[in-house]
Amino acid sequence: MLTEARAHAPDSVAVFVLDENLCRPSGAARAAFLAGCLRALDAELDGRLLVVAGDPARVIPELATRLDAVSVHVSADFGPYGAARDQRTEHALSALVRPVPLVRTGSAYAVSPGRLLTKTGGPYRVFTPFRRAWLDYGWHSPAVTGARTLNWVDPSHMPGRVPFDEVAAKLGENSYTAHLPEPGEAAAHQRWADFRDEGDPGNGGLTDYHELRDRPDRDATSRLSPYLKFGCIHPRTLLHDLRHRDDPGSTALRNELAWRDFYADVLHHRPDSARRNFNPKFDAIEYDTGPDADEAFAAWCAGRTGYPIVDAGMRQLAAQSWMHNRLRMIVASFLTKDLHLPWWRGARYFMTRLIDGDLASNQHGWQWTAGCGTDAAPYFRVFNPVTQGERFDPTGDYVRRWVPELRGIHGKAVHRPWKLAAQPDLFARGASYPPPIVDHGEQRDIALARYARL
Repeated sequence: MLTEARAHAPDSVAVFVLDENLCRPSGAARAAFLAGCLRALDAELDGRLLVVAGDPARVIPELATRLDAVSVHVSADFGPYGAARDQRTEHALSALVRPVPLVRTGSAYAVSPGRLLTKTGGPYRVFTPFRRAWLDYGWHSPAVTGARTLNWVDPSHMPGRVPFDEVAAKLGENSYTAHLPEPGEAAAHQRWADFRDEGDPGNGGLTDYHELRDRPDRDATSRLSPYLKFGCIHPRTLLHDLRHRDDPGSTALRNELAWRDFYADVLHHRPDSARRNFNPKFDAIEYDTGPDADEAFAAWCAGRTGYPIVDAGMRQLAAQSWMHNRLRMIVASFLTKDLHLPWWRGARYFMTRLIDGDLASNQHGWQWTAGCGTDAAPYFRVFNPVTQGERFDPTGDYVRRWVPELRGIHGKAVHRPWKLAAQPDLFARGASYPPPIVDHGEQRDIALARYARL
């Protein structure tokens, strides 16, 4: 985008619009992290980032007129709201007395949504053939750009500028007290370098990614998702660094980046799937409703279901605004197939809490688990929260970290605390842990019966 902008004019204004339609539903963690990323970007530009607030379709044309701009440059947005917003902005720019073109260059994906089509000309609905096409299609090397690519105009005199103390207040940067990753591009690249170059097998990093990424008790994931979400690092940068590597860890990471592009492609072709079942047959499934269902949902949100691995995941989400991917699947399965609540209720809760909340990945990850999406888990696959805990947290360290009531229980016995409830000395002094709010075996049978009726 910067290279394209430089081709149009040497002097440019870097602009970020605080759009209430995006800020309002973002949740405290994402808003605070965004504020930090904007502050870091402003520092890289020597204080020359112009932040304004309002509807982009109004403020960008006003700014273009005031600055006598010859073009406006953005990265293409393929989300339902972002695509519509950019279209409205483009229309408003073209309606000016002296029309100004909106130039879309690149996107936040290795392969932009809509580029890959099946042999019949339709969108991919299954991941594996999409991945094959994605690998065959390939991607450009990362653009060589930087803060000095353009001559950035000082925006301090421009009307409508939102000072950074107001940006921080609006986005809650100073009031959000939970620990967040270091924001910005430099932090993203440092995190990637640390993960990529980890050379001590068995301790995580790229070398062990394929073996340890499902272990929530190990710090073995890249933790790059917030940076990818906000564009602090581009997936093409990661793929470029992996271009000569075919080890299992690198292959697994490429696979995860392909999933990210796949879900963005699905949402591009089916924007309704952000709120509705991708497979309409599931519109007829029976969900629980009423006060008991609401009480169960509240227990799930609070990490008080009585199933340690589920509760640990939900408490990690509350504390870090992030959750290990294996736990995202476990807690989603528990909500939809043990508590019989609709996937979009859990997906909405995640989007208000996750620092890396991405609409395409979040909504379609939930639909995968619920069985109603692309590549959906077969309806008869119901995660057993006990055996999942024993398999992926075999020593119980993850549960003990996030569920302090159970720190007196050693080993994997922590995943079945009800068997030890008669021995209170095994529990933390003065703490109480609830019994399971449902019987998994019974609820599994109910779920299977409801799915079978479809």
